[in-house]
Amino acid sequence: MEPMRPVADGYGLIEGPVWHPTLGLIFSDVINGGVFHLDPTDRAHVVFPYRRGIGGMVLHEQNGLVVSGRNIAYKEFGQESSLVILDSDPDNDNVGYNDITADSQGRIYAGSLGSSPVFDDGREPTAGNLHLIDVDGTSRIVAEDILLTNGLGFSPDGTTLYHSDSRRGHVVKYATKPNGELGPKKLFAQFSSGAPDGLAVAQDGSIWVALAGGGGVCTLSPAGEQTGFIPIPLPMCTSVCFGGDDMKTLYIVTGSDGVDGNDRGAIFRHTVSVPGLAVPAARIDILRI
Repeated sequence: MEPMRPVADGYGLIEGPVWHPTLGLIFSDVINGGVFHLDPTDRAHVVFPYRRGIGGMVLHEQNGLVVSGRNIAYKEFGQESSLVILDSDPDNDNVGYNDITADSQGRIYAGSLGSSPVFDDGREPTAGNLHLIDVDGTSRIVAEDILLTNGLGFSPDGTTLYHSDSRRGHVVKYATKPNGELGPKKLFAQFSSGAPDGLAVAQDGSIWVALAGGGGVCTLSPAGEQTGFIPIPLPMCTSVCFGGDDMKTLYIVTGSDGVDGNDRGAIFRHTVSVPGLAVPAARIDILRI
């Protein structure tokens, strides 16, 4: 099989891919900063400049994005200002946030970082937590002890939340409750080659996991069994996103680790047979923040 060719490249560390029905694929560059989108000719355009460290994004119903990083913030399209929805708390082992997702109610689940995943100060990594932001803007911790929080995604019926813990090399799952609370953490899948990073869920319930350092995307059944692997020509596979009019286009994004050069992050596009689930838009009431 001929290796996939990138549809865009030249980025430090691409993260947070999200599909927008008009703008197409939206993505961030964690290292160099900025949020971008690909037009139908695969040309990249700036959506928001400057902000670094965005590891996750979801659409907001009011013409904008909710982004992670040093805080969880709402950014309206066409504006450069941000509205902080949930701040970090470094004094209590919360230095920021990585991946995020939204449920069918428009609530946001955001994984906090106990220590920086890109700055090594020589100390043992500190675990973070999983935070739930309700539509009224209030927040609470719904799960604890995630050593390096990454991909988040719901099963098609919304009763299960999948969550990558990259440093532990596994994906866990939680049963969801109507009020947004979660049941006990349960091991879903363990990986020995590559660390589970971003993930996406398809309409048939399969889970598609980017393997950082593993050079591709692993597909899992709802029972946690590996059903396939999509290789890419770069090792640092960071996240995945379904898109296209029929949601059968899988976008795979990468970083520069494992290859020569600092700006080797790229985007790959792969047609799949099963449509993906669209991630719901957030409904956080920004007027109450």
